[in-house]
Amino acid sequence: MNLVIAGCSRRKRNTSIPVPALDLYEGGCIPQLRRRVEHIPELRRQVRILSAEHGLIDADRPLLPYDRVLTPDRAVELRSLTAAVLAKEFELYGIPTEALVITEPLYQSVVRDHLLGGSLHLVDDPRDWAAASAVLDSWGWA
Repeated sequence: MNLVIAGCSRRKRNTSIPVPALDLYEGGCIPQLRRRVEHIPELRRQVRILSAEHGLIDADRPLLPYDRVLTPDRAVELRSLTAAVLAKEFELYGIPTEALVITEPLYQSVVRDHLLGGSLHLVDDPRDWAAASAVLDSWGWA
């Protein structure tokens, strides 16, 4: 199993009813990632969103729009919460063979230390879809 972690984005769908996290975010790499996995449930289950508001969440977790920026203090708070989420996932599903983290460096600091069990790919610019796509292509996520 592989794991993709994408950072949330400031731009969100305008909705008054909760929608899956992967469908809420409209910025960064999320639209391209959504197009890549939206019709392949097995791949979609391997996607997580790192949200400044909600922490590390499943791609299908229902959310409403919110406005929260990740600050250094919030990143510190999220590290322990994220560690607990990942520990539970790793216990249930095993440690990912490879992980791709498509986020700005502050977001990476929340998850990076918890993903050292496999091969880790970091893309510092969430708009660099070419770099992220190259990793996904190498995994066969066509």
